[in-house]
Amino acid sequence: MTAALSIWEKESFYAPQDIIIAGAGLMGLWTALELKQKHPQRRITILERNTIPLGASTRNAGFACFGSPTELLHDAETQGIDNMLRIVEMRYKGIEKIRNYLKDEEIDFDPCGGYECINADYKHWGNLDDKILELNQALKQITGNTSIFERTTEKLTTLGLQGFDALVENRTEAALHSGKLVQALAQKLLASGVHILYGTGISGWHEAGNDIEVETNGQVMIKTKQLIYCTNAFTQTLLPETGITPARGQIIVTSPIEGLAMKGTFHYDEGFYYWRNLGNRILLGGARNEAFAEEETLNMDGSAIVRNALVAFLKKHLHSSYQYTIEHQWSGIMAFTENKQPMVKQLANNVFAAIACNGMGVALTPVIAEEMARMVSTNF
Repeated sequence: MTAALSIWEKESFYAPQDIIIAGAGLMGLWTALELKQKHPQRRITILERNTIPLGASTRNAGFACFGSPTELLHDAETQGIDNMLRIVEMRYKGIEKIRNYLKDEEIDFDPCGGYECINADYKHWGNLDDKILELNQALKQITGNTSIFERTTEKLTTLGLQGFDALVENRTEAALHSGKLVQALAQKLLASGVHILYGTGISGWHEAGNDIEVETNGQVMIKTKQLIYCTNAFTQTLLPETGITPARGQIIVTSPIEGLAMKGTFHYDEGFYYWRNLGNRILLGGARNEAFAEEETLNMDGSAIVRNALVAFLKKHLHSSYQYTIEHQWSGIMAFTENKQPMVKQLANNVFAAIACNGMGVALTPVIAEEMARMVSTNF
């Protein structure tokens, strides 16, 4: 049985709101920032069911990227080049917005540059240079760079990599600290007057006249004018009609490696493998394509199939002279749509959703938040 609320709690923590946002991950934080900037007098509260956001925002690999060549070529072939370019532009602008909004040192932003490793069994291997040229020409209008991707295969050895046939560099790619990014955004929100109730999830809602009554997992009702779901993969359990597919992403981190030459962010196999250096350690994630069905889950425990694939990948492609152990491992949950486009939509009268960044939440959320804020503002 839930204890009765005090009058102090009713008039502060659970007071009627103008906007309630479900989810204090990157999507919820950026959305709240956009709305507070547009409407500083509006009362905004974020409900987060965990003590910290637990989906992907603080459990990703910390890449600030807009897509590797083979991933973008795949997206252009499956979605059409216009849709691919639209998403790339959003990702590119999102990364620029992060740097304009936060100081590099606040979030350990490192403009280290990135690479994609490619092997001769890649389907476009025979005309890889032509495909890179096509991408560069298409991306020029977004990046302003005439050669965003450049073959630099000669660097493979100096980077301490083996078992790859080609290397394509993207000097604009970067890395950051995911935890510090979430912390910095939350601190700015609190300073602006937005409230965040951690340990308070949403279990449902219903219309109450012109208001919406939001029921929390603590059985407390909070009235609001508008409700926004930013619950990403966990939207599947709250709103199964959205058709969101969860996808677990698993990561391992090595012990410090003496003499590690590798620096930057790296991709392989249309982005299904990704790694970067953390000082003199290596963070490696992915291998979801080794067990697609098993990884469509909200279970955070991880699986031996994927972990073993990651360990084997590292052993195969990291120079054999390096000695290391695996010191850390964890999982996060991403959300995917069938068309790989983010879902920004109105679900009901004054109820909205901004979800499913399809594995690119760091770059996409700052821009999707702008779209969500425009949609909400026109309905207030």
